[in-house]
Amino acid sequence: MHRPRNLLILMLVAILAACGEAPKPVEPAAQQAPAAPAIPPEIEAAVRSVLGSEAEVIVWGDLALTGNQQALAVNRLKTTPKGAVPGTLLVRAALVSKEGMKWRELFRCDEHLKNPKGYLGGTPIAGVNGWRLQYEQSPEKGLTMYFTPLAQPVGGYIQTIGVRWDPKAKQYRSLDRNFEKFLSEVPMLGTLRLPVMR
Repeated sequence: MHRPRNLLILMLVAILAACGEAPKPVEPAAQQAPAAPAIPPEIEAAVRSVLGSEAEVIVWGDLALTGNQQALAVNRLKTTPKGAVPGTLLVRAALVSKEGMKWRELFRCDEHLKNPKGYLGGTPIAGVNGWRLQYEQSPEKGLTMYFTPLAQPVGGYIQTIGVRWDPKAKQYRSLDRNFEKFLSEVPMLGTLRLPVMR
């Protein structure tokens, strides 16, 4: 009884296929996520020379709006601390810039935040063993990074430190508590003289 109807359906599909009107399977858009752009090998090599083989590039491009290619990379924490707030959790970060044919480190986050001129204003005196990084990019100001200690530093308190390119000083510098004005670097923290990044 269903045989003539099935035959009719098959004939209709065959006719449509011959006319180029055969139905095509449609894949849901949610399953077709765009692939992330591949990190250029030159950038991978530059950040690995600074942070080692476990360096992970977070963002790259003209981050400071200077016309130079830059890359921000991190060494992530191996384990997430209990109760940690979401974000990129790291032990070290570095921002490198291509100047001419060479790459140069412009900013470093390890136990402290520093640039080639010294320690960034607002950096805790005691070393920080882990940070949470958040960042944003704007067409007017470029990349702004926000570093928050994962635990209260000895003798201090947990405070988020904003870092952005200062076009006048031509350095990445920390921002005041309102994230508006740039703070100057300090050559040493407290009474301890610590080595400055070169």
